[in-house]
Amino acid sequence: MITKALVKSPWGTESREFLKIAVPLASAQVAQAATGFVDTIMMGHLGAESLAAGGLAATTFQLLLNVSGGVVMAVSPLVAEAYGAGRKSQIEQIARQGLWLALLLGLPLMVAIAHLDMALQFLRQPAEIVALAQPYLYFIAWGIVPALGFAMLRGYVSALSQAHIVTVIVVIGTLFNILGNYALGFGKFGLPRMELAGLGLASGLSFWLMFLLFLVYTLKHPQLKHYRLLRNLHQIRPQILRRLTTIGVAIAVTIALEYGLFAAVTLMMGSLGTEILAAHQTVYQTAVVLYMVPLGMAYAVTARVGQWFGQYDVKGTRRAGYVGIACVALFMGVSAIALLLFRQQVIGVYLDIRRPENLNVLALAVPMLVVAAIVQLLDGIQRVAMGALHGLQDARMPMMLSGLAFWGVGLPSGYWLGFQLGLGGVGLWIGQSLGVAVAGVIFVWRFHCLTARHDSIKY
Repeated sequence: MITKALVKSPWGTESREFLKIAVPLASAQVAQAATGFVDTIMMGHLGAESLAAGGLAATTFQLLLNVSGGVVMAVSPLVAEAYGAGRKSQIEQIARQGLWLALLLGLPLMVAIAHLDMALQFLRQPAEIVALAQPYLYFIAWGIVPALGFAMLRGYVSALSQAHIVTVIVVIGTLFNILGNYALGFGKFGLPRMELAGLGLASGLSFWLMFLLFLVYTLKHPQLKHYRLLRNLHQIRPQILRRLTTIGVAIAVTIALEYGLFAAVTLMMGSLGTEILAAHQTVYQTAVVLYMVPLGMAYAVTARVGQWFGQYDVKGTRRAGYVGIACVALFMGVSAIALLLFRQQVIGVYLDIRRPENLNVLALAVPMLVVAAIVQLLDGIQRVAMGALHGLQDARMPMMLSGLAFWGVGLPSGYWLGFQLGLGGVGLWIGQSLGVAVAGVIFVWRFHCLTARHDSIKY
């Protein structure tokens, strides 16, 4: 009787509605992360040096993609609020300007990514690693514009509670990428062997495929086509663009502070040697794949909180946030246990641990993976709590708090543990974990305070 009452309660209803959006989004994020996952596996088969170079390039690209994608993420809370309030014309206008925003961001980024070798040299990465990484960056740069367009459409349909198709499209793109990696990276089916350059080209082409499929779907879907996404697309509305940019830049800076921490740690790993960098990459890529689930949940909680926010329902808003936080804590707790139980098997996915030349990398990677398993729970909670704040269109304060947590706590403690105390890669992982833990506590507390404060206000 208690279970039935819980299922029929507002909390049970919210959990079902949240999962309807979260499951396809999380599944899509995992499938999309498989692009980098598959790239990393194939990089490992090209050799430890290619793994280190390709991993550095892929990490740098993902940093830029996720940060710039944060700007177009502003579409989601604004569309969700308009959807909750029943303002159809506003939904259309926000989505159109979101497409323009993706294009205006993507074009200069494409040029920047294609010339990242100069930045990597400035950051004192090994010359042979930079030389191997550059072809990958050049070819994958062509996929940044469609990748941002895809991110915008994902936020748009999620806010309208129509996220189920995202998984299908991402799976198609991922399968295309795997086949392209195999064909272009290793010279199969009569194609030239391009190695890392081929992996970058295949990934870039997969972004184009996913964006075009998604765009056609939104134009043909019986419910979505009523929003007339491309009507008057040529008209730029500065006021809406400014609003999107104001919220989006704050979200992007928040993401940059978090991913920038991980990128800084990766660069520090590089200064410790190729083997430590390769070990770090195997652990980091595993963490990235698992992190896609809370990332998808964060998108879902932004949509749900935003929809309730548009209806001026504070209890519903708070309930939506806490449901998301509880779900991610459960999933990431189970994932942490799995990582701890199967440490060597996880590393063995990337490298042949039976080969003597890989034993040093294995020995370095296993203790890093233990730390990563613990931090996954904390990272998931802070990301979903941040998503709940974004649903409230609260972006500026989380941005400043992120700076305090990630760069005021995470990076200095990682440097101190890794270099001053001589803990190496493990010390760097522990330090960044401390930053993530602080962020998680701060974001949950802020969401609690904001919704408690609003609960006493009559809208």
